Amino acid sequence: MAMKKVTVTLPEELVEALGAAAREDAVPLSRLVASAAERELRRRVGRRLVADWQAEHGAFSPEELAAARAEMANADAQMFGVSGTAAA
Repeated sequence: MAMKKVTVTLPEELVEALGAAAREDAVPLSRLVASAAERELRRRVGRRLVADWQAEHGAFSPEELAAARAEMANADAQMFGVSGTAAA
């Protein structure tokens, strides 16, 4: 993947916290920031897909939302080794 150097302005406290997190994970700060940016773009795509689906099929029911939350909590529990209620 090609890389491009950019300049961004962030609050000093945020930069310090990001730097500490990057050091803790032993990754370059740029990789940590790029990963966060990628997650945000994926969330935006997901929200757009959900909005498109609901525009065509109607809003999700409370039961559908509860089932989806339970499924996500179970997936989190498997991935991160936490209880389903703690992951929710």
